[in-house]
Amino acid sequence: MQKILFVCLGNICRSPMAEYIFKDLVAKNGQEKNFYISSAATSTEEIGNDMHYGAKEKLIERNIPFGKHSAKQLKREDYDKYDYIIGMDNSNIVRIKSIVGADTKHKIYKLLDFTNDKRDIEDPWYTGNFTKAFEDILKGCIALYNYIAKE
Repeated sequence: MQKILFVCLGNICRSPMAEYIFKDLVAKNGQEKNFYISSAATSTEEIGNDMHYGAKEKLIERNIPFGKHSAKQLKREDYDKYDYIIGMDNSNIVRIKSIVGADTKHKIYKLLDFTNDKRDIEDPWYTGNFTKAFEDILKGCIALYNYIAKE
């Protein structure tokens, strides 16, 4: 079983979108039993809050199911629990490593590192552009899924 944790700053926009997009990809490929997928934040700012309405709107537009979300923070022990810890931008990667420690088992990646377009996924909380964030996350999730499928 592959265990994947998507991480962003607050766990209300990018990382929950990635969580539900990836869960949908896995379900459409009949692979639910082979994956455990979740999301978390690097900060404590939004702990306990639901997913941002802009993120929900994008998932609804694409008929991607999602459940009740409650933002949570990344913990040190998550490094041992997950096979992949996927951040959305360079700042997330720095914070992930400050929480979990050195990446000795090479589990920490940026989502778009699995694509030919290796860059940050901008935070729609600040940009207001949930469409671009969704499209970038979808591209990254498809590439990540294909990467894992080839392993």
